Amino acid sequence: MQYVIKGGNPLVGDVVIGGAKNAALGILAAAIMSDEDVIIENLPDVRDINVLLEAIEGIGAKVFHMDAHTVRINGSAINTIRVNDDFIKRIRASYYLLGALLGKYKRAEVSLPGGCNIGSRPIDQHLKGFRGLGARAEVDHGMVVADAAHLSGGHIYLDVVSVGATINIMLAAVLAEGNTILENAAKEPHIVDVANMLNSMGANIKGAGTDIIRIKGVPKLHGTTYSIIPDQIEAGTFMFAAAVTKGDVTVKNVIPKHLEAISAKLIEMGCEISEFDDAVRVVCKSRLKYTHVKTLPYPGFPTDMQPQISVALSLAEGTSMVTESIFENRFKYVDELARMGANIKVESNVAVINGVDCLSGADVSAPDLRAGAALVLAGLAAEGHTVVDETKYILRGYERFDDKLRSLGAMIEQAEDDKDVARLKLEAV
Repeated sequence: MQYVIKGGNPLVGDVVIGGAKNAALGILAAAIMSDEDVIIENLPDVRDINVLLEAIEGIGAKVFHMDAHTVRINGSAINTIRVNDDFIKRIRASYYLLGALLGKYKRAEVSLPGGCNIGSRPIDQHLKGFRGLGARAEVDHGMVVADAAHLSGGHIYLDVVSVGATINIMLAAVLAEGNTILENAAKEPHIVDVANMLNSMGANIKGAGTDIIRIKGVPKLHGTTYSIIPDQIEAGTFMFAAAVTKGDVTVKNVIPKHLEAISAKLIEMGCEISEFDDAVRVVCKSRLKYTHVKTLPYPGFPTDMQPQISVALSLAEGTSMVTESIFENRFKYVDELARMGANIKVESNVAVINGVDCLSGADVSAPDLRAGAALVLAGLAAEGHTVVDETKYILRGYERFDDKLRSLGAMIEQAEDDKDVARLKLEAV
């Protein structure tokens, strides 16, 4: 499937943000750790979530879809601790089932995770954490295997800040005997959300959102009803969509504090930002200004927003520098953006961007989830038609992306094949 976009329309109006994909993945894994019903609300209807739900059903847990954004899970009927289907290999967060199953059953086998090819994402810190709880943990024939006679609390210091390892260790540690101290923990909002969810199931976690998390093990977890926080990255993407199209967009159902790093950069670039209790309004009235940005763990500028700000800076006045400190392959979209007239040079982990007056429509291909969304933003700002291929990546993390953009005045349509693309171009989308 492809997106056919006719650029040049300022985006204007309100958009409602869905639940946080990255929080939801950890929360779904946590849900199988109880033998009682767990109801999860504000679940985003995106491909990564649906793949994980299939995997959860595949190991015997009961999954009932109450509506498009609410699911009831019961983990009492789980009949295997081995997760090894073709679907699960495609998403990175499959590894959260390791921590959940290890915590509950003291054994887990999960195929090595996949996801977007944006660079090396080793699981050594996950394995280190499991070993710190007394488990044997290793990679064997493409499977990550962890087991223990029993889990006991430990003092674990992460060598590098890792969101995935922080969540995975929390999942295993809540059912370990005794106390666990996790130092150099990641502080992202979705870490706090997973911890809050586990606490609502009877876990005892303190310090989530700081770099030291303290966990007191409990014998078992009970059922709960829990609503997922709004998606910080979806919100940021629409904020930059307003900026690149010189629009006026109010992004609703958000937690403005989670967006402070994004808002600060947009203000530096010349946008007007208004914050409300659960909304942020972005207004862009003139050409964007250059700035410099470095991706960092939360509360720094998110790596998942790096392609979007790079698109905006490619249209900004002056020369900007973007330093990627998290993933080494995160600039694969730059060649595609150059096809649209962007002037970007990448050396090692730094992109030097000389802003151009305008981008021109072209046929481009999405190399990964966030880069795909960024290329759509480029198309919205460009002159003429842009066709974005490989939209399957975008569907991994954005629900009804084209529908939401159309509601703001974007001219964007889905095309099934080249004939469909030609028809849409003739119809001017």
